Amino acid sequence: MSGDSTWDPASSDGREETRQQWKRDRTTFQRVYDVITGVTEYTGASGIADRADCSTDGARDALTQLAEMGVVDHREGRPAEYRRNESYFQWKRVERLADEHTHAELREHLDQLLEEDADFQRSFSVPSPDSVDIARIEDGEHAAVHDRLESLSRWRTVRHDIELLQRAVSRAADRQRDGGDLGASA
Repeated sequence: MSGDSTWDPASSDGREETRQQWKRDRTTFQRVYDVITGVTEYTGASGIADRADCSTDGARDALTQLAEMGVVDHREGRPAEYRRNESYFQWKRVERLADEHTHAELREHLDQLLEEDADFQRSFSVPSPDSVDIARIEDGEHAAVHDRLESLSRWRTVRHDIELLQRAVSRAADRQRDGGDLGASA
């Protein structure tokens, strides 16, 4: 069930042939999984069914299973609504990082990001991206404002990646203690 390497139906490039092959090659469950990986706002089963090219009942059955597995968040109502469970996808990313990299590789990358985070703290003179006064950034020349906003966006990404890498480093350390770097294929 690899939604990471499949065609994304939401970003259709207009090639009906590609969509038809995706429909032929994937089960309803797999297509609903592919679609839900990109759904960040609560959406009804019919909306997901349209994107997954299946019946609403088929989508609802798949979404019920995915909710039981923890892959999707489910909100009761008329109609019931679903979205990707961010916690699940973060857990999956941590597991993949721990599988594909050694503890030492993860630690090295984490140290680089921590250094970059410290540079951002010095550059913005605040401890976190949430502490930045946007009004001060937006008061200036267009190019400088654009650069500062890009830097702020990068800083938020760095903080997110630090959190994931800290968890992956911990997971890789656990695996190493329990019997070696089992999944270190990188």
